[in-house]
Amino acid sequence: MKYDPIYYGDYLRLDKLLGAQEPVSEKHNKPAHDETLFIIIHQAYELWFKQILHEVDSVHKLFSNEKMDPRDLSVIVHRLNRVTEIQRILNDQINVMETMGPLDFMEFRDYLVPASGFQSIQFRMIELKLGLRQEFRLQMAKEFFNSRLKEEDKNKMNKLEEETTLLELIDAWLTRMPFGKSENYNFWEQYRLAVDEMIGQDKKIIESNRTLHPKQVEMELRNLDATKQTFDILFDDDRYNALKEEGKVRISREAKLSAIFIRLYAEEPILQLPNNLLDSLIGIDELFTTWRYRHAIMVHRMLGTKIGTGGSSGHDYLKKSTERNRVFTDFFDMATYLIPREHMPKLPDEERKKLGFVYGD
Repeated sequence: MKYDPIYYGDYLRLDKLLGAQEPVSEKHNKPAHDETLFIIIHQAYELWFKQILHEVDSVHKLFSNEKMDPRDLSVIVHRLNRVTEIQRILNDQINVMETMGPLDFMEFRDYLVPASGFQSIQFRMIELKLGLRQEFRLQMAKEFFNSRLKEEDKNKMNKLEEETTLLELIDAWLTRMPFGKSENYNFWEQYRLAVDEMIGQDKKIIESNRTLHPKQVEMELRNLDATKQTFDILFDDDRYNALKEEGKVRISREAKLSAIFIRLYAEEPILQLPNNLLDSLIGIDELFTTWRYRHAIMVHRMLGTKIGTGGSSGHDYLKKSTERNRVFTDFFDMATYLIPREHMPKLPDEERKKLGFVYGD
């Protein structure tokens, strides 16, 4: 053997791992059968959170370079896709948790006060490293969250608030993207003309539709005008930055334009990996949103409208945080700015060549 022999149980530290379940109900001489399940489920969550942090930290490191090596992009996409696979496991674990009924939980619930999922530092670290800063949380969470933490954990989270998030790193990376505007070609001028043409055609269709009541025509035209305003904001620095100040958008206008370009021309060879990256971020946000929603439904099933063990409003808080605590909504919103292929500006040969393989022709 090239290296010293190692034993399976020793390598995995199974003595510590399998000895780490200590039901509190047993200490009160009222052992609750389902408390072991409750502990193992949450310990498994924390192990998977550790792996997610391992992947997210590695992606942070690669994106932190002032000029990222393009070869690293496939590594980043691969690791983010691994995160989404782990998230699917986290969602599936809820199925196991739901084999425990409300009365089973009540046998040991009171022993857990004031412990709460609020105190999962690893999960809060994941949220913050991805981009969920304190300012974007529900107001009730801002006031409540830190009050339930030990001082050392509170200091750790406050320090992490000062670090750059993955969303901010990706914002900077997209801003540096060289496509869309060059010395001889401005894609965005052509794009804006294409949008105006598309909206003009839609307006004619609405006005000439004899099946619509005049009130319906009026409503449809108002909606179309709102769509036009959404596109107009994209080309207005002041209006866009005002939305950013209000927290309604989180990435810069330049980054958003780059992301739209990637989405529109995703089949171009150089843009395929960046497009996969955007898909990965959307997937992470979607799966965490699904996890929060399923968690909220499970808590409602277990507790009804009772408060949580940590003192929160339980199901009501979890339900509200499901939508609020999203990070990558800007990339979901990309679909707003996509236009049908028939309206898409045709890229000049010189620009298409930049987006292709060296030997593509």
